[in-house]
Amino acid sequence: MKLSVVIPAHNEEGAIADTVEAVAETLEAEGIEHEILVVNDNSSDGTEHVLRRLAAKNPAVRYMNSPVKNGFGRAIRTGLHHFTGDAVVIVMGDGSDSPHDIVRYFRKLGEGYECVFGSRFIKGSEIIDYPRHKLAINRLANFFVRSLFTFRYNDTTNAFKMYRREVIEGTQPLISPHFNLTVELPLKAIIRGYSYAVVPISWTNRKTGFSKLRLREMGSRYLFIVLYLFLEKYLSRGDYYRPKKTESEPPIPTRSGE
Repeated sequence: MKLSVVIPAHNEEGAIADTVEAVAETLEAEGIEHEILVVNDNSSDGTEHVLRRLAAKNPAVRYMNSPVKNGFGRAIRTGLHHFTGDAVVIVMGDGSDSPHDIVRYFRKLGEGYECVFGSRFIKGSEIIDYPRHKLAINRLANFFVRSLFTFRYNDTTNAFKMYRREVIEGTQPLISPHFNLTVELPLKAIIRGYSYAVVPISWTNRKTGFSKLRLREMGSRYLFIVLYLFLEKYLSRGDYYRPKKTESEPPIPTRSGE
């Protein structure tokens, strides 16, 4: 199974090389066939120059410039349109996600799950230098999502998740142009019936650059996408639910670790 790593990068000149090289080294050491696709999200610094150097150095690394105006969700959607693997993981360009957790995701996916979600807020997880005000807002937002959709998973808003190709195809169309894509994609996978496992992960705050997430700007966008998917779940009468497996196909594991 080939794994694609999609990394959106907007003005990540100071962090993207370390991020890409750490991911590449870890996956190579584990013998996992992979590609690393970085989507340059209209950066105004030297990000593209760094990406050009990385791609020339490692044939498993490629990059593309986003063909649309900048936006975290737009960059990821571009990557999800162009990845070539059997599965894909979304990784932040600032180095906050651990490459070793990518390997854990991949091994879990190999057990037959269609998605693997990480949680920073369960036993075995680790958080380093999470800003307190963002942490408080994060927990409130995730509590709201859990209550509305009645599941136990408690870290929906984190982008760092892995999906089989058929899940990406089955959750189309993706419409979020900004950070609300981090909620749209896993929620669609869950309410459309794809199986998933949850594992503890580590998260480290960025060491260089600045966070692109603006909570004041994103509040209404998150609410829009959550309510949009709430309507799909309760009013669509199953029109978007995944096609049923045929008897000849292997059984899919039930949900794990909610």
